[in-house]
Amino acid sequence: MTKVHVSLPEDAEAGLQAFIDEVDERLASDEDTCSVVRDTLIDLFGDREAWERWQSGKPVSPATRVRLQGYDPCNATLEAEYYAEKDAEKFKRSKHLQWLWRQFDATPMADNVDFALRFRQLLAKHLFEEAGDNLRIFKGVTFSYGHNISVGDNTVIHDDVHLDDRGKLTIGDRVSISDSAHIYSHSHDIVDQTEVRNYHTTIGDDARITYDAMINAGVSVGENAIVGARSVVQGDVPAHHIAVGSPAKSVKIKPGFEDVAEPLDAGGERRADERELPYDLPDAIDTFDEFDRDVGKPVQPHRTE
Repeated sequence: MTKVHVSLPEDAEAGLQAFIDEVDERLASDEDTCSVVRDTLIDLFGDREAWERWQSGKPVSPATRVRLQGYDPCNATLEAEYYAEKDAEKFKRSKHLQWLWRQFDATPMADNVDFALRFRQLLAKHLFEEAGDNLRIFKGVTFSYGHNISVGDNTVIHDDVHLDDRGKLTIGDRVSISDSAHIYSHSHDIVDQTEVRNYHTTIGDDARITYDAMINAGVSVGENAIVGARSVVQGDVPAHHIAVGSPAKSVKIKPGFEDVAEPLDAGGERRADERELPYDLPDAIDTFDEFDRDVGKPVQPHRTE
């Protein structure tokens, strides 16, 4: 065993669990999510007195007003909000929960590991498409929407990982994703970078994605496989393979799995096209091109439904 059990003092544990239970109960109710997020952040940042002063009509500075308004996710925008192909109905709630997740990580309590892991597990339960038991998510983890992510049991996601679920991400049981890894599910056309293709990216059970690795959109990392540090994975990594480099190549089969694993030359096959997720843009949508340039038609336009 590489770790030992750690417990908080009894009083601290009681207060921690009471807070988590309260937030969980409110998020599971019919209460407006913006209100739940706002109240939770006001208290976590210790701003209840200033909030009540402002609500009672007493004067506050412009900076204080901006800060207090900012606790409400309805007064904020996120990058993914600008994505034209998003599911607007799902994103309404996802945005609010993602705002709570990101702002919680800016509080001192985000470094209290026992509390923070349990709080993020709670948020993942309400935000992700599926969040398994004993999911351990550390500080600074970001995602596009959240609602296109499925994670299995006993998986660990370490600091500063980016989970791009603009398409769809499926992460299995007992997966380990190390610090600063990036896992993508969308790509841009090489000519018209405003043209986006979305994919289903999968990480199999017992896989390990190590430090600062990047998994490209539409890749499948097989069960029990390892992706080496700072590798860039552009094609599939078969089960039990160890892949390293940029672009990553299978260099070894994990000891003891030689009889069941595919040969090394089976690694690297790019099958993302089979995993593309088609979408149609809403009718009469008001779009803009942030680059404002005429580059011609995309080389590989996204598939439509």
